[in-house]
Amino acid sequence: MKPLKNRFLTVAAGLIGGFVCLGVTNQSATFSADIENFIADKVLPLAQRQLVAYQFGDPLSLDAHRGTTYTASRYERLPLPYAALQEGIAPPGEAMSVAQISATAQQWGDRVVITDVANLTIKHPLFKQATNLVAMQLPETLERNTFNTLVAATQVNYANGRANRAALVATDVLSPHEINRLVGSLEDYGAPAFNGDEREDMMKDAGAYRKSKTASAMPHYVALIHPFPVQDMRENATVVAAWTHNDVDRLYNSELGEWGGVRFCKSNMVPYWLGVADPATNTASTAGGSLTAGTYYIQITGMPAQTSVERRIYQVSGAITTTGSTSSISVVLPTLANYLFNVYIGTTTSPTNLGLTASGPATGSFAGQATQLASGATVVITGTGVAQTPPAAPATGVYVFPTIVIGKNAYGQVLLENKQFYYLKDADKSDPLNQTRVVGWKVFYGSIIENQNFLVRIESSSAFTPGYSVNA
Repeated sequence: MKPLKNRFLTVAAGLIGGFVCLGVTNQSATFSADIENFIADKVLPLAQRQLVAYQFGDPLSLDAHRGTTYTASRYERLPLPYAALQEGIAPPGEAMSVAQISATAQQWGDRVVITDVANLTIKHPLFKQATNLVAMQLPETLERNTFNTLVAATQVNYANGRANRAALVATDVLSPHEINRLVGSLEDYGAPAFNGDEREDMMKDAGAYRKSKTASAMPHYVALIHPFPVQDMRENATVVAAWTHNDVDRLYNSELGEWGGVRFCKSNMVPYWLGVADPATNTASTAGGSLTAGTYYIQITGMPAQTSVERRIYQVSGAITTTGSTSSISVVLPTLANYLFNVYIGTTTSPTNLGLTASGPATGSFAGQATQLASGATVVITGTGVAQTPPAAPATGVYVFPTIVIGKNAYGQVLLENKQFYYLKDADKSDPLNQTRVVGWKVFYGSIIENQNFLVRIESSSAFTPGYSVNA
């Protein structure tokens, strides 16, 4: 008797030879309804943002029940006497002068609403995820608002001595020379340094800093700088050597190191601007609005939806002529994913008002204004809205990055009501069946420039541009 294996092979060979072999191949597609999809327990990380600006603001308090305006006073120095006293004759004396600055605290906040059904049926716990996201949103909002205040400060220089932002070209990059110029100006004015000594009636101990055995005791200014100008500075061998030696002696969040009396703190939340050509898609109409007969100019700005910071600054349009008293202007917005747009209107080539449009927000402080408009939309500007000035446009195709060098007491954060988080999980009269969960936050505060001469920004282009490939 032959072994079973051989008998099977013989029969199989006979069947194949006689062409009577039958078979079915089962493929996965047949059973797709029975596949259990895999979703990882761990959620993927988000892109990181470096928060540096808020920490340098002086903490200022606004008392409750005293309105929302914070006012600070500064008594200016007396002029130094020009000549010695004459015997028996009193000097004429000096008049005292006071300067005041004000800031208005505003209430900021946001929330995430989750239904009970979503919370029950989704794999990852949505309430926990919302809590994490809200915890990031609050400080990032404060950081963005602080930078918006800082880039509006009055002291500004342009790389290579250019006259203004529009005059910058792609090769006007940040250099040690520009930093030296800013530091010299701050020191010449007498802007106080961090770790400096504000007393004027003492002798410096020549060995004090040596005894400390650390450079952190040295007075210094702070530069808030975007990653691309950082790379421009890194192409200077002297700067690279200095930052390398400071690796073990950093004081601040996201600090790169010290050079030339400045400690550089990097942040990818520093705003920057790109000049873009005017789309020239404006059409005047004699109906649909309240614009009177005249000449108008339109300017469009684009902002990433996640930050709402105007980044793409389109050139001002050509003259648009309207007739009658019920005119409007139709504007076709650029198409750009993940961007929202603002539309400004004015009677000069420097518009200083948002337009009015039914396409704008339906509620809130910007209701009816031409802001937060959808990419690719056609909007009808029916009139002149609230006063608001767009960022100055760089030359078309040129990126411009501000580097802000600050001294101590340059700006502050005025707090009326501290940061509060809310976690609402229980039923109430407005939600009797407990069908929603809410995670939210609010804060009542404002940023204030305490002294315009204690901070200065240098605007430059960069040898580097955003995107993982050139011109991405």
